[in-house]
Amino acid sequence: MTQHLATISEVKSIYAPDKRVNIFNIEPLMEGDTLILRGETNILKAKEEVLLRMKDYSNNIKDEIKILPAEDLNGMTKGIINVSVANIRSKEGHSEEMGTQSLLGTIVNVFKKNRGWFLIQTPDNYIGWVDDEAVESVLPDKADEWKAGRRIIYTKIYGFSFSEANENSQTVSDLVIGNILKTDESYVSNDFYKVFYPDGRLAFVKKSESMEFDEWVDSREPNQENILKTAKIFMGIPYLWGGTSSKGLDCSGFTKTVYYLNGIVLQRDASQQVHTGEFVAEGVDIEKYQPGDLLFFGTKASENNKERITHVGIYIGNGEYIHEAGRVKINSLDNTKENFSKHRYDTLIRTKRILTSISKNGIEKIKENKQYY
Repeated sequence: MTQHLATISEVKSIYAPDKRVNIFNIEPLMEGDTLILRGETNILKAKEEVLLRMKDYSNNIKDEIKILPAEDLNGMTKGIINVSVANIRSKEGHSEEMGTQSLLGTIVNVFKKNRGWFLIQTPDNYIGWVDDEAVESVLPDKADEWKAGRRIIYTKIYGFSFSEANENSQTVSDLVIGNILKTDESYVSNDFYKVFYPDGRLAFVKKSESMEFDEWVDSREPNQENILKTAKIFMGIPYLWGGTSSKGLDCSGFTKTVYYLNGIVLQRDASQQVHTGEFVAEGVDIEKYQPGDLLFFGTKASENNKERITHVGIYIGNGEYIHEAGRVKINSLDNTKENFSKHRYDTLIRTKRILTSISKNGIEKIKENKQYY
Protein backbone atom coordinates (compact mmCIF):
# COMPACT_ATOMS: atom_id res chain seq x y z
CA MET A 1 0.00 0.00 0.00
CA THR A 2 2.95 2.30 0.60
CA GLN A 3 3.86 2.04 -3.09
CA HIS A 4 0.28 2.84 -4.09
CA LEU A 5 0.22 5.95 -1.93
CA ALA A 6 3.61 7.09 -3.23
CA THR A 7 2.47 6.71 -6.83
CA ILE A 8 -0.73 8.66 -6.19
CA SER A 9 1.29 11.37 -4.45
CA GLU A 10 3.64 11.58 -7.43
CA VAL A 11 0.74 12.00 -9.86
CA LYS A 12 -0.75 14.66 -7.61
CA SER A 13 2.55 16.57 -7.59
CA ILE A 14 2.46 16.62 -11.40
CA TYR A 15 -1.17 17.48 -12.09
CA ALA A 16 -2.44 19.14 -8.90
CA PRO A 17 0.45 20.48 -6.80
CA ASP A 18 -1.66 23.35 -5.44
CA LYS A 19 -4.90 22.27 -3.76
CA ARG A 20 -6.14 25.87 -3.90
CA VAL A 21 -6.68 25.63 -7.66
CA ASN A 22 -7.20 21.91 -8.38
CA ILE A 23 -9.06 19.01 -6.80
CA PHE A 24 -7.26 15.71 -6.36
CA ASN A 25 -8.40 13.43 -3.54
CA ILE A 26 -7.71 9.78 -4.43
CA GLU A 27 -7.13 6.89 -2.05
CA PRO A 28 -6.23 3.21 -2.66
CA LEU A 29 -7.90 0.35 -0.81
CA MET A 30 -7.27 -3.40 -1.05
CA GLU A 31 -10.18 -5.82 -0.76
CA GLY A 32 -8.79 -9.28 -1.29
CA ASP A 33 -6.91 -9.17 -4.57
CA THR A 34 -8.87 -6.15 -5.82
CA LEU A 35 -7.31 -2.68 -5.76
CA ILE A 36 -10.07 -0.14 -5.28
CA LEU A 37 -9.35 3.49 -6.18
CA ARG A 38 -11.74 5.94 -4.57
CA GLY A 39 -12.03 9.69 -4.56
CA GLU A 40 -12.50 12.59 -6.92
CA THR A 41 -10.64 15.02 -9.14
CA ASN A 42 -11.48 17.69 -11.68
CA ILE A 43 -8.55 16.63 -13.87
CA LEU A 44 -9.36 13.75 -16.22
CA LYS A 45 -5.71 13.28 -17.23
CA ALA A 46 -4.74 12.90 -13.57
CA LYS A 47 -7.26 10.11 -13.12
CA GLU A 48 -6.10 8.38 -16.29
CA GLU A 49 -2.47 8.62 -15.14
CA VAL A 50 -3.31 7.07 -11.76
CA LEU A 51 -5.16 4.18 -13.40
CA LEU A 52 -2.32 3.60 -15.85
CA ARG A 53 0.36 3.52 -13.18
CA MET A 54 -1.64 1.28 -10.88
CA LYS A 55 -1.55 -1.47 -13.52
CA ASP A 56 2.04 -2.02 -12.37
CA TYR A 57 0.69 -3.21 -9.01
CA SER A 58 -2.52 -5.02 -9.84
CA ASN A 59 -4.38 -6.61 -12.73
CA ASN A 60 -7.65 -6.29 -10.86
CA ILE A 61 -8.51 -2.60 -10.42
CA LYS A 62 -11.90 -1.19 -9.49
CA ASP A 63 -12.28 2.42 -10.57
CA GLU A 64 -14.40 4.47 -8.18
CA ILE A 65 -12.76 7.82 -8.95
CA LYS A 66 -15.33 10.49 -9.74
CA ILE A 67 -14.61 13.22 -12.24
CA LEU A 68 -15.98 16.62 -11.25
CA PRO A 69 -18.31 18.41 -11.95
CA ALA A 70 -20.60 15.90 -10.25
CA GLU A 71 -23.30 14.17 -12.28
CA ASP A 72 -26.03 15.06 -9.78
CA LEU A 73 -25.64 18.75 -10.68
CA ASN A 74 -27.65 17.82 -13.78
CA GLY A 75 -25.51 19.98 -16.00
CA MET A 76 -25.76 23.09 -13.83
CA THR A 77 -21.99 23.47 -13.72
CA LYS A 78 -21.88 27.26 -13.64
CA GLY A 79 -22.91 29.74 -11.00
CA ILE A 80 -23.36 33.51 -10.78
CA ILE A 81 -22.63 35.22 -7.47
CA ASN A 82 -25.93 36.61 -6.17
CA VAL A 83 -24.89 38.80 -3.21
CA SER A 84 -22.62 41.82 -3.03
CA VAL A 85 -19.78 39.78 -1.51
CA ALA A 86 -19.86 36.00 -1.26
CA ASN A 87 -17.69 34.38 1.42
CA ILE A 88 -15.87 31.31 0.12
CA ARG A 89 -14.72 28.85 2.76
CA SER A 90 -12.34 25.90 3.07
CA LYS A 91 -15.15 23.54 4.09
CA GLU A 92 -18.94 23.52 4.17
CA GLY A 93 -20.12 25.69 7.06
CA HIS A 94 -20.25 29.32 8.12
CA SER A 95 -17.83 28.63 10.96
CA GLU A 96 -15.14 27.31 8.61
CA GLU A 97 -12.10 29.35 7.55
CA MET A 98 -12.76 31.91 4.82
CA GLY A 99 -10.19 31.58 2.06
CA THR A 100 -11.45 34.19 -0.37
CA GLN A 101 -14.48 36.12 -1.59
CA SER A 102 -16.23 36.68 -4.91
CA LEU A 103 -18.26 39.67 -6.03
CA LEU A 104 -21.84 39.98 -7.25
CA GLY A 105 -22.29 39.07 -10.92
CA THR A 106 -19.11 37.00 -11.15
CA ILE A 107 -19.42 33.69 -12.97
CA VAL A 108 -17.91 30.71 -11.16
CA ASN A 109 -17.43 27.06 -12.04
CA VAL A 110 -19.49 24.64 -9.93
CA PHE A 111 -18.04 21.22 -9.08
CA LYS A 112 -20.50 19.70 -6.62
CA LYS A 113 -23.11 20.40 -3.95
CA ASN A 114 -23.29 19.16 -0.36
CA ARG A 115 -25.69 20.14 2.43
CA GLY A 116 -26.61 23.54 1.03
CA TRP A 117 -23.07 24.41 -0.08
CA PHE A 118 -21.50 24.51 -3.52
CA LEU A 119 -17.86 23.72 -4.24
CA ILE A 120 -16.89 26.41 -6.76
CA GLN A 121 -13.93 27.87 -8.63
CA THR A 122 -13.50 31.62 -9.07
CA PRO A 123 -12.03 33.39 -12.16
CA ASP A 124 -8.57 33.32 -10.52
CA ASN A 125 -8.98 29.50 -10.25
CA TYR A 126 -9.36 29.50 -6.45
CA ILE A 127 -11.52 26.64 -5.14
CA GLY A 128 -13.76 26.71 -2.07
CA TRP A 129 -17.24 26.27 -0.64
CA VAL A 130 -19.98 28.90 -0.86
CA ASP A 131 -23.44 28.99 0.71
CA ASP A 132 -26.03 28.15 -1.95
CA GLU A 133 -27.94 31.32 -1.05
CA ALA A 134 -24.98 33.37 -2.29
CA VAL A 135 -24.78 31.85 -5.78
CA GLU A 136 -27.33 31.15 -8.49
CA SER A 137 -26.48 27.80 -10.11
CA VAL A 138 -27.17 27.76 -13.85
CA LEU A 139 -26.57 25.80 -17.02
CA PRO A 140 -23.54 26.91 -19.06
CA ASP A 141 -25.71 28.54 -21.71
CA LYS A 142 -27.34 30.73 -19.05
CA ALA A 143 -23.91 31.83 -17.88
CA ASP A 144 -23.07 32.66 -21.49
CA GLU A 145 -26.26 34.72 -21.73
CA TRP A 146 -25.22 36.65 -18.64
CA LYS A 147 -21.81 37.42 -20.17
CA ALA A 148 -23.29 38.32 -23.55
CA GLY A 149 -25.95 40.59 -22.10
CA ARG A 150 -25.59 44.26 -21.32
CA ARG A 151 -24.00 44.61 -17.87
CA ILE A 152 -23.09 47.44 -15.53
CA ILE A 153 -20.37 47.58 -12.88
CA TYR A 154 -20.67 49.42 -9.60
CA THR A 155 -17.88 52.00 -9.24
CA LYS A 156 -18.45 53.48 -5.79
CA ILE A 157 -16.67 52.01 -2.76
CA TYR A 158 -20.00 51.14 -1.10
CA GLY A 159 -23.66 51.79 -1.74
CA PHE A 160 -27.08 50.29 -2.46
CA SER A 161 -29.53 49.27 -5.14
CA PHE A 162 -33.16 50.34 -4.76
CA SER A 163 -36.62 48.93 -5.43
CA GLU A 164 -37.57 52.02 -7.44
CA ALA A 165 -35.72 54.70 -9.41
CA ASN A 166 -35.55 56.69 -6.20
CA GLU A 167 -32.81 56.53 -3.58
CA ASN A 168 -35.42 57.03 -0.87
CA SER A 169 -37.18 53.79 -1.85
CA GLN A 170 -36.59 50.39 -0.24
CA THR A 171 -33.07 49.02 -0.66
CA VAL A 172 -32.76 45.73 -2.51
CA SER A 173 -29.21 45.03 -1.43
CA ASP A 174 -25.91 46.66 -0.60
CA LEU A 175 -23.27 47.01 -3.33
CA VAL A 176 -19.48 47.25 -3.35
CA ILE A 177 -17.08 48.50 -5.98
CA GLY A 178 -16.66 45.85 -8.69
CA ASN A 179 -20.18 44.38 -8.44
CA ILE A 180 -21.71 43.44 -11.80
CA LEU A 181 -25.43 43.44 -12.68
CA LYS A 182 -27.40 42.87 -15.86
CA THR A 183 -29.26 45.90 -17.14
CA ASP A 184 -32.54 46.35 -18.98
CA GLU A 185 -31.61 47.91 -22.32
CA SER A 186 -35.18 49.13 -22.94
CA TYR A 187 -35.31 51.24 -19.78
CA VAL A 188 -34.50 54.92 -20.32
CA SER A 189 -33.50 57.21 -17.46
CA ASN A 190 -30.93 59.92 -16.96
CA ASP A 191 -30.36 58.96 -13.33
CA PHE A 192 -30.80 55.21 -12.89
CA TYR A 193 -30.07 51.88 -14.52
CA LYS A 194 -32.79 49.26 -14.25
CA VAL A 195 -30.96 46.06 -13.34
CA PHE A 196 -31.51 42.38 -12.69
CA TYR A 197 -29.77 40.15 -10.17
CA PRO A 198 -28.73 36.61 -11.15
CA ASP A 199 -31.81 35.24 -9.33
CA GLY A 200 -34.08 37.63 -11.24
CA ARG A 201 -34.59 40.31 -8.60
CA LEU A 202 -35.29 43.72 -10.07
CA ALA A 203 -33.55 46.84 -8.79
CA PHE A 204 -32.37 50.32 -9.74
CA VAL A 205 -28.79 51.61 -9.48
CA LYS A 206 -27.70 55.22 -9.71
CA LYS A 207 -25.85 55.98 -12.95
CA SER A 208 -23.54 58.35 -11.11
CA GLU A 209 -22.29 55.35 -9.11
CA SER A 210 -21.92 52.85 -11.95
CA MET A 211 -20.84 52.34 -15.55
CA GLU A 212 -21.61 50.02 -18.43
CA PHE A 213 -19.33 47.03 -17.97
CA ASP A 214 -17.94 46.79 -21.51
CA GLU A 215 -17.24 50.51 -21.55
CA TRP A 216 -15.57 50.23 -18.14
CA VAL A 217 -13.35 47.34 -19.25
CA ASP A 218 -12.30 49.16 -22.41
CA SER A 219 -11.46 52.27 -20.39
CA ARG A 220 -9.05 50.48 -18.04
CA GLU A 221 -5.47 51.74 -18.32
CA PRO A 222 -3.29 49.71 -15.95
CA ASN A 223 -0.41 52.11 -15.47
CA GLN A 224 1.56 53.33 -12.46
CA GLU A 225 -0.64 56.36 -11.81
CA ASN A 226 -3.92 54.45 -11.98
CA ILE A 227 -2.70 51.57 -9.82
CA LEU A 228 -1.66 53.95 -7.04
CA LYS A 229 -4.81 56.05 -7.38
CA THR A 230 -6.94 52.93 -6.98
CA ALA A 231 -4.87 51.59 -4.09
CA LYS A 232 -5.35 54.80 -2.11
CA ILE A 233 -9.17 54.69 -2.26
CA PHE A 234 -8.95 51.77 0.18
CA MET A 235 -6.91 53.67 2.79
CA GLY A 236 -8.09 52.69 6.25
CA ILE A 237 -10.20 49.70 5.15
CA PRO A 238 -9.74 47.10 7.93
CA TYR A 239 -8.00 43.76 7.56
CA LEU A 240 -10.16 40.69 6.95
CA TRP A 241 -8.65 37.25 6.44
CA GLY A 242 -9.80 36.07 3.01
CA GLY A 243 -11.25 39.48 2.15
CA THR A 244 -11.25 40.76 -1.43
CA SER A 245 -13.78 43.59 -1.23
CA SER A 246 -14.18 47.09 0.16
CA LYS A 247 -15.88 45.54 3.20
CA GLY A 248 -12.53 44.12 4.28
CA LEU A 249 -9.31 42.92 2.68
CA ASP A 250 -6.31 40.76 3.40
CA CYS A 251 -2.92 41.67 1.96
CA SER A 252 -3.19 39.75 -1.32
CA GLY A 253 -6.91 40.48 -1.54
CA PHE A 254 -5.92 44.14 -1.53
CA THR A 255 -3.37 43.81 -4.36
CA LYS A 256 -5.73 41.56 -6.31
CA THR A 257 -8.65 44.00 -5.97
CA VAL A 258 -6.53 47.02 -6.91
CA TYR A 259 -5.38 45.32 -10.09
CA TYR A 260 -8.86 43.95 -10.85
CA LEU A 261 -10.25 47.49 -10.78
CA ASN A 262 -7.63 48.30 -13.41
CA GLY A 263 -8.71 45.44 -15.66
CA ILE A 264 -6.21 42.80 -14.51
CA VAL A 265 -6.86 39.39 -12.92
CA LEU A 266 -4.12 38.44 -10.42
CA GLN A 267 -3.74 35.12 -8.66
CA ARG A 268 -5.43 35.01 -5.27
CA ASP A 269 -2.68 34.58 -2.66
CA ALA A 270 0.67 36.30 -2.17
CA SER A 271 2.43 32.94 -2.46
CA GLN A 272 0.84 32.58 -5.91
CA GLN A 273 1.28 36.18 -7.04
CA VAL A 274 5.02 35.98 -6.38
CA HIS A 275 5.36 33.45 -9.21
CA THR A 276 3.86 35.85 -11.78
CA GLY A 277 5.08 39.02 -13.43
CA GLU A 278 8.64 40.14 -14.18
CA PHE A 279 11.46 39.73 -11.66
CA VAL A 280 12.84 43.01 -10.31
CA ALA A 281 15.05 42.33 -7.30
CA GLU A 282 15.81 40.14 -4.30
CA GLY A 283 15.71 41.73 -0.86
CA VAL A 284 15.69 45.51 -0.41
CA ASP A 285 16.90 47.30 -3.54
CA ILE A 286 14.86 50.51 -3.74
CA GLU A 287 16.71 51.95 -6.73
CA LYS A 288 15.29 49.17 -8.93
CA TYR A 289 11.65 49.59 -7.91
CA GLN A 290 8.93 51.35 -9.88
CA PRO A 291 5.47 52.44 -8.70
CA GLY A 292 2.98 49.59 -9.00
CA ASP A 293 5.56 46.86 -8.34
CA LEU A 294 4.54 44.16 -5.87
CA LEU A 295 6.77 43.74 -2.80
CA PHE A 296 6.68 40.24 -1.28
CA PHE A 297 7.55 39.56 2.34
CA GLY A 298 8.05 36.40 4.36
CA THR A 299 10.71 33.95 5.44
CA LYS A 300 13.71 33.13 3.28
CA ALA A 301 14.60 29.56 2.45
CA SER A 302 17.08 27.90 4.79
CA GLU A 303 18.77 24.54 5.07
CA ASN A 304 15.77 23.08 6.88
CA ASN A 305 12.85 25.17 5.60
CA LYS A 306 11.35 26.26 2.31
CA GLU A 307 10.77 29.91 1.44
CA ARG A 308 7.43 31.20 2.73
CA ILE A 309 5.74 34.25 1.20
CA THR A 310 3.27 35.60 3.74
CA HIS A 311 2.64 39.24 2.80
CA VAL A 312 2.47 41.55 -0.22
CA GLY A 313 2.22 45.29 -0.83
CA ILE A 314 2.32 47.79 -3.70
CA TYR A 315 5.31 50.07 -4.16
CA ILE A 316 4.48 53.78 -4.33
CA GLY A 317 7.87 55.43 -4.79
CA ASN A 318 10.49 57.16 -2.59
CA GLY A 319 10.82 54.01 -0.53
CA GLU A 320 7.13 53.89 0.39
CA TYR A 321 4.60 51.10 -0.18
CA ILE A 322 0.89 50.70 0.49
CA HIS A 323 -0.40 47.47 1.97
CA GLU A 324 -3.12 45.86 4.05
CA ALA A 325 -1.75 45.23 7.54
CA GLY A 326 -4.45 45.75 10.17
CA ARG A 327 -5.81 48.40 7.83
CA VAL A 328 -4.70 49.68 4.44
CA LYS A 329 -1.82 52.03 5.19
CA ILE A 330 1.50 53.34 3.89
CA ASN A 331 4.87 52.34 5.30
CA SER A 332 8.45 53.07 4.30
CA LEU A 333 11.63 51.10 3.67
CA ASP A 334 13.63 54.19 4.69
CA ASN A 335 14.69 53.91 8.34
CA THR A 336 14.82 57.71 8.67
CA LYS A 337 11.07 58.01 8.08
CA GLU A 338 8.40 57.96 10.80
CA ASN A 339 6.43 55.28 8.96
CA PHE A 340 9.44 52.95 8.65
CA SER A 341 8.64 49.32 9.48
CA LYS A 342 11.70 47.37 10.55
CA HIS A 343 9.78 44.09 10.45
CA ARG A 344 8.80 44.60 6.81
CA TYR A 345 12.31 45.78 5.91
CA ASP A 346 13.83 42.66 7.46
CA THR A 347 11.35 40.29 5.78
CA LEU A 348 11.25 41.74 2.25
CA ILE A 349 12.16 38.82 0.00
CA ARG A 350 11.42 39.74 -3.60
CA THR A 351 9.90 42.37 -5.89
CA LYS A 352 7.96 41.60 -9.07
CA ARG A 353 6.68 43.92 -11.81
CA ILE A 354 3.15 43.34 -13.07
CA LEU A 355 2.66 46.22 -15.50
CA THR A 356 5.26 44.90 -17.98
CA SER A 357 3.69 41.42 -18.00
CA ILE A 358 0.11 42.06 -19.05
CA SER A 359 -1.16 39.06 -21.03
CA LYS A 360 1.97 37.05 -20.18
CA ASN A 361 3.92 35.70 -17.19
CA GLY A 362 0.70 34.67 -15.45
CA ILE A 363 -0.94 38.09 -15.75
CA GLU A 364 -4.33 38.13 -17.45
CA LYS A 365 -6.69 40.88 -18.57
CA ILE A 366 -10.34 40.68 -17.51
CA LYS A 367 -11.22 40.55 -21.19
CA GLU A 368 -9.05 37.43 -21.59
CA ASN A 369 -10.77 35.57 -18.76
CA LYS A 370 -13.56 33.21 -19.86
CA GLN A 371 -15.53 33.74 -16.66
CA TYR A 372 -15.94 37.43 -17.50
CA TYR A 373 -16.07 37.22 -21.33
